Amino acid sequence: MTCATGEVSVYSHCAYCKHCTGVRAGKRVLPAPQREIMKKPAGFGMDEEVLNAAMLFNSIVRDGDAVACEDDAGCGYTSMFRR
Repeated sequence: MTCATGEVSVYSHCAYCKHCTGVRAGKRVLPAPQREIMKKPAGFGMDEEVLNAAMLFNSIVRDGDAVACEDDAGCGYTSMFRR
């Protein structure tokens, strides 16, 4: 996928980017599961939940049309784990 930082892998970058809002499938945008998990308070098993959510995202991307990105400022890939 083309990103402000150049070509990136949807699976290794978009799945963990704070600008990714989900996956477009037809007229719908399916929310990014990993983003929903990151809204929850951190606790026991959080790493496993994020990994499972990213794997679900990868499955959704495979069946979707495009990634929904809210990077209007053109910052490019920004890890959701940095605060």
